[in-house]
Amino acid sequence: MAVTKYLVIFASVLVLVGCNTVEGVGKDIKKAGTAIEKAAQ
Repeated sequence: MAVTKYLVIFASVLVLVGCNTVEGVGKDIKKAGTAIEKAAQ
């Protein structure tokens, strides 16, 4: 029972960290796109 509890907590933490990582990558791509647009003008 305790092992299952720890596995669920561990999986939840991985999901939350993964979401934050994807969000950060999206922001970086957006910044890069903005920089390219400014350079093109």
